[in-house]
Amino acid sequence: MSENKDTGEVVKARQNGGGPVYVRAARTVSPQGTFEELLENPAQYLGDRLACKEPDYSKYIDPKLIRRMSRIIKMGAAAAMECLQDAGQPLPDAIITGTAYGCLADTDQFLTRMVEFNEELLSPTAFIQSTHNTVGAQIALMLKCHHYNNTYVHRGSSFEAAMMDAIGLMHEEEAGTVLVGGVDEIIEKSHVILSRFGLYKKDGNTETLTGSTTNGTMAGEGAAFFLLAKEKGEKCTARLDAMQTWYKPAVAAEDLVNSFLESNGVSIGSIDLLITGENGDLRHKEHYGELKRSLFTGKPIITYKQFCGEYPTSSAFALWLASMIVNTGKVPGGSDVVAPQRVLIYNNYKLQYPTLYLLSAC
Repeated sequence: MSENKDTGEVVKARQNGGGPVYVRAARTVSPQGTFEELLENPAQYLGDRLACKEPDYSKYIDPKLIRRMSRIIKMGAAAAMECLQDAGQPLPDAIITGTAYGCLADTDQFLTRMVEFNEELLSPTAFIQSTHNTVGAQIALMLKCHHYNNTYVHRGSSFEAAMMDAIGLMHEEEAGTVLVGGVDEIIEKSHVILSRFGLYKKDGNTETLTGSTTNGTMAGEGAAFFLLAKEKGEKCTARLDAMQTWYKPAVAAEDLVNSFLESNGVSIGSIDLLITGENGDLRHKEHYGELKRSLFTGKPIITYKQFCGEYPTSSAFALWLASMIVNTGKVPGGSDVVAPQRVLIYNNYKLQYPTLYLLSAC
């Protein structure tokens, strides 16, 4: 990766090499229910945010531990445990997590008590659980997993950094299977602060979000985990052929997509479905619109942020959605799309972190 000394922009993207990897299982805790519910009757939200539909955590976590966990830890742990159960894999060779905001509720609790108690007689519990790597650490403790464990905090490319590390470990034969996930949460105070920057609509509606002609989007949250493997194995949800991420590239989205597909020997004609990160913000609309007009005219296109909202690691939800689509052949809101075999994801968080994923059916 090289850097432009004048602008500080990364001008050469990071890209996985060494061939495809396989998604053996993918699970999520999100503002939607199961994939089947998403197909038949997606949950609709009004206002400025989407909150997760939380499962019965006692199915995945020891009830004695649940009461000590904050919401984001429970969401991440539940998604991870369900993913491993679905894959029939009791212990991965590595656990890697990406998060931009970390454990906001515990951070807020610790800082609030610091003020209330005048920086004296503070319990360390909230501080210990406020660190960004708490989710990955808690999963390892539950699994008694002493293998490689890492957390990436890279703003809008946090999940992508985790994915790159996971793919690198497998191609370097340091791991055969890797549990990798992206997690972020909303709390009241952080939402108020972010709202001051004009990021969110006050009267948003997920049913009409992506067609909106006003500024702002709707905030989201979620936890998505994947069990990746270098070998296909008996269970296979999807094949991840390639992924690539940039930071503030100096070229248009059309050029990024063309370069990505060419470097992987894939033609646009072979793409059955494009999933974009269009979020309903008028300031972002032309960016995605230009890409659709220039390269994907006549191609099936869907968006995903009306299902999960906007947050730094929302691309993990998009990857889960694409994995389910190629696995089942069913597309939410795309009844005329027949069993896509190859799906391309394009997301550009805040128009600074463009990312591409290419998935195929196993």
